[in-house]
Amino acid sequence: MAVINVIKYEGDNRTFIWKHPAEDFNTLSQLIVHESQQALFFLNGHALDLFGPGRHTLDTQNLPLLNKLVNLPSGGTSAFHCEVYFINLTEQMGIRWGTDTKVQYMDPLYHFPLSLGANGELSLKVQDARRLLVHLVGTEKVLEQAQLMQFFRAFLQMRIKTYLAQLMQQKDMHIFTVDQHLTELSSALHKLLRPDFLDYGLSLERFLVSGTVKPEGDAAYEKLKELYLRQYADIQDARIRQQVGIIEQETSSQKMVLAAHGLAQKRSIEGYTYQQERGFDVAGKLAGNEGVGNFSNLGIGLGLMSGVGNSLGSTVNGIVNQTMPTAQPPAPPQAGASGAAPGGFCPACGTALQASWQFCPRCGQKKEQ
Repeated sequence: MAVINVIKYEGDNRTFIWKHPAEDFNTLSQLIVHESQQALFFLNGHALDLFGPGRHTLDTQNLPLLNKLVNLPSGGTSAFHCEVYFINLTEQMGIRWGTDTKVQYMDPLYHFPLSLGANGELSLKVQDARRLLVHLVGTEKVLEQAQLMQFFRAFLQMRIKTYLAQLMQQKDMHIFTVDQHLTELSSALHKLLRPDFLDYGLSLERFLVSGTVKPEGDAAYEKLKELYLRQYADIQDARIRQQVGIIEQETSSQKMVLAAHGLAQKRSIEGYTYQQERGFDVAGKLAGNEGVGNFSNLGIGLGLMSGVGNSLGSTVNGIVNQTMPTAQPPAPPQAGASGAAPGGFCPACGTALQASWQFCPRCGQKKEQ
């Protein structure tokens, strides 16, 4: 019978459980357990002592559970029959997963049955070595990633499909925007799947949904996609029109402000006010009025303009001359006995005035009382 003196791990980082090939150990053999590892001794199918990182000498003091079952001579060199399993406790990442068939669910947006596939990655870590060995490994000598995922394949397919359909219904995720919620889906599925893995002594450290598979080519899906894209285009068009309307409204307001500012500058440069400009407008209307063929109407019109001021005298005079070319003002008074007109003389141009006139017909100056 061969006697083994050193017992150590000889597997790789993609292995969860590795059984040492030898089964006969000397009571003084050395057990070497690396960091992020554990070593579990079995005897006749019973999981006994568990060792952590370090160097351990196999004797009765270090194997209390084994000593209860087998009477080991203290300090002796006798060999005994047992098995040792090494458990890799490192987090193993990059484990791929994917649904073998698409998830059937009722789309919350259109209330129409659709199908959706999903895929991604997960990472696992051994949390309870005894539970994993007893419930999953059994008599297997090696448990690698591929084997473990094969064990969980049917379990994962059922759980992921069920949870994915429920989450999309609860959170109103429709098929055309589901990729915007991958982070939310990953977090929710991770939380739901963790208890299922813990039952087997495994910790689901991460669960990522990295992509979805839509039913491209399916007639119902293509019709819904066309409807969705048309609605989306209409919404975008309405937003653009609204933005253009706001811009046009702002531009129109800016034009009005600029026009008012420019008019104010023009008045300031030309030396007249808004009230004077209104006087110009009255004079223009008076010049185009067909009823100003007599002096009484003219006097009334000029009286309305009395507030404009003397600065409009020449303007009014031009309007009168253009409007009534045949209405000549009376000639200056001839030298007579008294040398005076009945209504006096205009203080501005010296025209003789009638007694009933209030304004000079030549220059528009108000008659002095």
